[in-house]
Amino acid sequence: MTTADPLVSTEWLADHINDANVKVLDATFKLPGVLPLPKDDYLAAHLPGAVFFDVDAVSDHSNPLPHMFPSAEQFGSDVGNLGISNADTVVIYDAGGWVAAPRAWWMFLSYGHGNVRILNGGLKKWRAEGRAVESGDVKPKPATFKASYDPKRVRSMEQLVANVESRAEQVIDARPAERFEGRAAEPRPGIRSGHIPGARNVPYAGLFDAATGEMKPLDELRKAFTGAGVKLDTPIVTSCGSGVSAVVLTLALYRLG
Repeated sequence: MTTADPLVSTEWLADHINDANVKVLDATFKLPGVLPLPKDDYLAAHLPGAVFFDVDAVSDHSNPLPHMFPSAEQFGSDVGNLGISNADTVVIYDAGGWVAAPRAWWMFLSYGHGNVRILNGGLKKWRAEGRAVESGDVKPKPATFKASYDPKRVRSMEQLVANVESRAEQVIDARPAERFEGRAAEPRPGIRSGHIPGARNVPYAGLFDAATGEMKPLDELRKAFTGAGVKLDTPIVTSCGSGVSAVVLTLALYRLG
């Protein structure tokens, strides 16, 4: 696996945002019941030319669980309709904390597109620096995107159940400690509290600077994992409530090599 840093700075994006082959995606996501809706936030203010990436739309609609990975064919079609081709550099950001941009980044990697980056600090840092934003919807010209799915990047329920016995892979949960320990209810009705047996907890919010929205330095990321008892030289699976904030941990681990 390449360990080239997937983060790009606001300065880099400001210099390249008008390049023909740079495509910017707003992948903002919120937990159920939190208003305004992510799409409404996008319509109110987004980076110039950015298209909205809806993780619930780019998903397997035959599965009752939220935003499960779609087929390669559907991902290619959905992403192509967002104006993205296989030749493009994709830069993803979100408007909140490090919640959803990493999930969209990992989806692109899982479907064979390595030329994908995340804006460090997201919309928060971009606006704090006084950079331009736009309102309203962006209707991109459809492009052709051919996707190929790499199943090694995702774990199935069956694999995780088997792993409870084998402990071949460490499971690291990204949820806040209160949810991990079962002291706070899950945001989705009908979901039991607690965590996967044997899992460790590294809350995703601790991996970025709340003031700037930027991800913390590598030495602080390393301490967050080792302090939770994670062995960084053995296989790791990240998890959370529904497969979004888990990828904040994945991004941090990827950056650590």
